[in-house]
Amino acid sequence: MKCLKSKKKIIISIAAMTVAVLFVFMANSGLLNYADGVVSDAVYQKQKATDGEIVVVGIDQKALQEIGPLPWSRDIMADVISILNSGEEKPAVIAVDVLYVGESASPENDSYLANVADFGENVVTASAATYGSGIVEIGDNFYVEKRKVLAYDEPFPELAKVTNTGHINTMADSDGIIRHALLAIDVPGKGTVKSFSRTIYEKYCEVKGIAVNPEPPTIKGFFYIPFTGKGGAYYDFISASDIYYGEVDPDFFAGKIVLIGPYAAGLQDEYRTSIDHAAPTYGIEIHANLVEAFRNGFYPIEASKALQLVLLFFITFVMFIFFYDRKVLHSVVGEIIVCLGTILLAYLLYHTGGIVLHVLWIPLFVSILFVVSIAINYIKTSNEKRKVADTFGHYVDPVIMKQLLEQGTSALELGGKMHDIAVLFVDIRGFTTMSESLDPPTVVEIINSYLTLTTECIMKNHGTLDKFVGDCTMAFWNAPLSQEDPVYLACCAAMDMVEGSKALGEQLLEKYGRTVSFGIGVNWGPAVVGNIGAPRRMDYTAIGDTVNTSARLEANAPGGKILISRAVADILGDRAKVTSLGNSIKLKGKADGFEILTLDELIRK
Repeated sequence: MKCLKSKKKIIISIAAMTVAVLFVFMANSGLLNYADGVVSDAVYQKQKATDGEIVVVGIDQKALQEIGPLPWSRDIMADVISILNSGEEKPAVIAVDVLYVGESASPENDSYLANVADFGENVVTASAATYGSGIVEIGDNFYVEKRKVLAYDEPFPELAKVTNTGHINTMADSDGIIRHALLAIDVPGKGTVKSFSRTIYEKYCEVKGIAVNPEPPTIKGFFYIPFTGKGGAYYDFISASDIYYGEVDPDFFAGKIVLIGPYAAGLQDEYRTSIDHAAPTYGIEIHANLVEAFRNGFYPIEASKALQLVLLFFITFVMFIFFYDRKVLHSVVGEIIVCLGTILLAYLLYHTGGIVLHVLWIPLFVSILFVVSIAINYIKTSNEKRKVADTFGHYVDPVIMKQLLEQGTSALELGGKMHDIAVLFVDIRGFTTMSESLDPPTVVEIINSYLTLTTECIMKNHGTLDKFVGDCTMAFWNAPLSQEDPVYLACCAAMDMVEGSKALGEQLLEKYGRTVSFGIGVNWGPAVVGNIGAPRRMDYTAIGDTVNTSARLEANAPGGKILISRAVADILGDRAKVTSLGNSIKLKGKADGFEILTLDELIRK
């Protein structure tokens, strides 16, 4: 038995390990990136209040209608910058998210824009790199780099000399959502170019005279963006046309960070971000979020993927074993604790420690294990009930059967237990003689009528039908489950059989000219009850002296009589009328003094 249990544990462990490895493979493959991104973004990205230090000036639909479609001549942007710097205190930074590459057709406008930027000393301009695959040489060796800067567009030289420049390259994750920003790029011949937003932040700190927060840690140059606001003018927003036509007091921008950029559909500067998958966020708003992140100095770090995969393997392995053959309520509680606990832990780690986890992985796979285990346990329970029903259904009272089904296959285990039981044997008197003069079909019909009667009497009184041996029927009470007043129930069945035999005898007399009667024996005492036999063929039965004595009582009972032991009579008490036969009948294997009685009447409840 111990060997079987040990083998079963090994099989379960191997299955759990196999499933856990499969889950790790699925998580690592990227199949869950989209779904995990949706869940993780919902947990991590929350809109927060800002202090009004950042103002977005949008080249919106209003500006396009009132000033004209893009591209604007450079003197228009020069006028906007000039107006912004015309207050008593200039903005700390004016950042322009528009590429001014190369000289235009109007050198005067180019110089005007450069002079205005030089005068303000607070302008940050945009540059952009073009990426592609290229060969990188290192000494005598070379390799193909998939993300190589093939071209770099920067402001025309006159403007580049008087402004700080940062790259505006934006790259989405595999699901098309912006979650990461590129801190800096290495441009051949120019060196490292920091991002537009980092350049804006450092310029802001320089003007304000405040300490610069450290740069965020990166993975392959990228860092996770902790968004502050959704798209749709979450930051203070003003149309570029309102500034251009003098409808806003320049003093409103004093000491602030002013971000100027496209803010209209069709300008190809819309993105879906982790804080809002549905509504578009304009590029200038992403820069605003990044500047806010640098100001706050909150840089979430994505936990090692390898470590998370190891954790996923361990938890799914343990939960597989936990769910196996577990009660539904316990499984539900375990599933809720692990799933909600994982989500809560991820939330707390992010907002208190800046740790980013894959939120979906563990809850998803644990939930899959939970659902599968419930389904398997349901099928297993159904099969167990079917096995119990197949084993007991034909000879156990339905009330007892219901209780056995709750026990499952434990009721089918080979072996027995000691029970005090009431045992009944009943046999037909005169059947052998009658069967000799009748044809076989008639004999079978008579025996079936008799067995049907005895079975109905046993079931009616909640007994367990043990077996048919020829024309003899055996039944017992108080097993497999304990019963209230089992001796009384057995005697009720015996009395019902005597009454039923009268009607059956009359039918046989009328039909065949012959009649039969029953001899019955009832005893009470200890016996071994259980599945006895071999694993391939077993019977649920009772064995022991109590059973043998009951059989001998029946063998000595005249037709229409019920013989009982003194143990039975004592339990019945004044509920029955009995007649003692003293020592007039000797039972095989019983010493002198074993009292036998006839059950004459029984008071029914």
